[in-house]
Amino acid sequence: MRANFKNHKIFKYLILFVILIGCQLQDTKKTHGIIYLENRSKTLKIDVSNKNDVIKVLGKPQIKSFDDDNVWIYAERVLTKGKFHKLGKNILKDNNILTLKFNKYGILIDKQLIDKTKINKITFSKKITENEVSQKSFVITFLESIRQKMYESKK
Repeated sequence: MRANFKNHKIFKYLILFVILIGCQLQDTKKTHGIIYLENRSKTLKIDVSNKNDVIKVLGKPQIKSFDDDNVWIYAERVLTKGKFHKLGKNILKDNNILTLKFNKYGILIDKQLIDKTKINKITFSKKITENEVSQKSFVITFLESIRQKMYESKK
């Protein structure tokens, strides 16, 4: 009977040990984009690296400029869970953007890494583009209001 109790106790400790091993000691991270973008960008050298070198290090570009195919943009975003005072909400840990410019021969001529502290300092245009195609005519808005009134009267 004594050996059975000892085996039972060892079994309980073994289960507790397995449960504790399963707990993560590292922060959970949600990543989007190229992981470790800052470290990878350090391996790219201006006037030495070309487009093929960039593709080997970073992969194909996430964004190409609308105006110029020689401007490539890569992004990295890392979210972690907050501690007790943040009540487990997601916190932005890293938010990096790498802009690469190439000359007409495909050689890297400029690279710019923007981290989350510099992103807040970027100013954006206040202009608003109006889309005339999606604006509704008077007749369409009038008919939609009539239809809405009909459905409200059925209730």
